[in-house]
Amino acid sequence: MKTQPHKKREHKINIITLGCSKNTVDSEVLLSQLKGNQMNAVHEEENSQAKVVVINTCGFIDKAKEESVNTILAYADKKAKGEIDKVYVTGCLSQRYKEDLITEIPEVDAYFGTMDMPDLVKTLGADYKNELLGERQLSTDAHYAYLKIAEGCNRPCSFCAIPLMRGKHRSRSIEFLVKEAEFLVKKGVKEIMLIAQDLTYYGLDLYGKRRLNDLLNQLADVNGLAWIRLHYAYPSGFPVEILPTIRERSNICNYLDIPFQHISDRMLKAMRRGINSKGTYELITRIREEVPELALRTTMLVGHPGETEADHQQLLAFIEKFQIDRLGVFTYSHEENTYAGDKLKDTIEDEVKQRRQSEVMELQQGISFNLNRAKVGKTFKTIIDREEDGYFVGRTAYDSPEVDNEVIVHGNNLSIGEFYDIQMTDAMEYDLIGKLVQAKEV
Repeated sequence: MKTQPHKKREHKINIITLGCSKNTVDSEVLLSQLKGNQMNAVHEEENSQAKVVVINTCGFIDKAKEESVNTILAYADKKAKGEIDKVYVTGCLSQRYKEDLITEIPEVDAYFGTMDMPDLVKTLGADYKNELLGERQLSTDAHYAYLKIAEGCNRPCSFCAIPLMRGKHRSRSIEFLVKEAEFLVKKGVKEIMLIAQDLTYYGLDLYGKRRLNDLLNQLADVNGLAWIRLHYAYPSGFPVEILPTIRERSNICNYLDIPFQHISDRMLKAMRRGINSKGTYELITRIREEVPELALRTTMLVGHPGETEADHQQLLAFIEKFQIDRLGVFTYSHEENTYAGDKLKDTIEDEVKQRRQSEVMELQQGISFNLNRAKVGKTFKTIIDREEDGYFVGRTAYDSPEVDNEVIVHGNNLSIGEFYDIQMTDAMEYDLIGKLVQAKEV
């Protein structure tokens, strides 16, 4: 589909981001490129008068795809009514279903894939500036940011379409990432979340060996970087050498996100996860032995083809036994062009999937409440994220923004983005209530 580039400064451009934190980073890079060309660009501006809209889509599972399609249709309707002039679509959904989208929603002016950033920037009337690589206009709160250390994935998971949308794993160099972290700190960022489709693969493609530990040590040396946390570490081939580093470096949070997906050997094999239940038990045990204070976050998948009630009960028993700090669960979505989508039949009814999901979350709710109650009376370094009606909301080092527990602090004149010692006074299922002890120097 051909489209004419926009003239610079002609219209305000509003970028809409759907999906995961990786899309957030991509939108921030696009925003930086546009602003670097002196263009009037904003991110998810409410009641925006922008005449050009860029929708950064997600195409991971059915609900995400539905949200993306509905958003595209909504802005296509605004264009038909003359409320906006141009609609462009980028991201995972566009990468995966570009030809279908062109046919089904022709009102969109152009579709771009996940690796088409230079073409998108040019179409918007800007010059893609290589000198801006590593610089971003943050869309998150000013005190935290995501740092994408790699793109794509080489894993063969049966249910996942990420390699179709993001390509093979491509690590970004340590030198580049350190410079980006330094840039973020200069902008006021105090906390970074390392993200990738697979953190544990980091460096294999670029250096011929895993270099996550080296990256962590160099990032930990960046002055002013108070918290570093790790998201999306794959259990198979996990680089255990990072555990002493997490334990010993004071600004690396005792926090680790490892999506285990399941514990039944039958399911792990069907999901093509490259690890069995014994390996999972041993990994969790080693992590907790080497970093006793670490908060573990995971994701589970229920309703995968072939999952029996016995498999599900084994999963529940695993969750009960290991008392994982943070846990989310999603139901299987049959995705075309994936191994499961092409080779297996999706025979488990939606009601069964939903029941299993509910049973996992009901169990986890009780676990989370008990873990929170154990924190009452203790004091934790807490960063304040926002102020709401009459109280402040923050997080401890054991919690990532938007997905984990929060700390509610009543009635104190605190500053957003600053650290404080907060004593926990009460607990809820997923949040804590606390009071100020004293300011925390960082």
